[in-house]
Amino acid sequence: MVLNKTILILEDNLLILSKILERLYVLEQNQPFKLSIIVLTNYKQVEELVNSNHGLQLDIILLDRDCKLNRSFHVLNIEQFGVERVIAISSVPEYNEEAKKRGVKRTVLKDFRYPDKFAKKVVKEVEKMITPSRLRFLLKSGQKK
Repeated sequence: MVLNKTILILEDNLLILSKILERLYVLEQNQPFKLSIIVLTNYKQVEELVNSNHGLQLDIILLDRDCKLNRSFHVLNIEQFGVERVIAISSVPEYNEEAKKRGVKRTVLKDFRYPDKFAKKVVKEVEKMITPSRLRFLLKSGQKK
């Protein structure tokens, strides 16, 4: 049986995206889930491919705010997938606050000066969401069952 987690990344900056993907690759090697990644870079894709697809199952959503078409990824129907699945990742604190007002609990403030550090923080949040706490403890202590 293959354990899989599907992650939707709504991010338009390719450098930031590459850093996140690099970190997700490392994470996938160190835990039991295979990661299926969907990347969208503009709000039209979100409206047409995500919001209108009621059968789409997503485990985690990384939600930036601004997109390549100078509009907002916040058109995402967060409630359709569940606010508990979303990590807001804007570089503008007010935009992460907008997501919080919609019920999102997890945010990581994007820092373009330190993209590696930002990606590390984001993937740490992803890891918390996909790794059961007991397994996380065993992995940290070096034990395996």
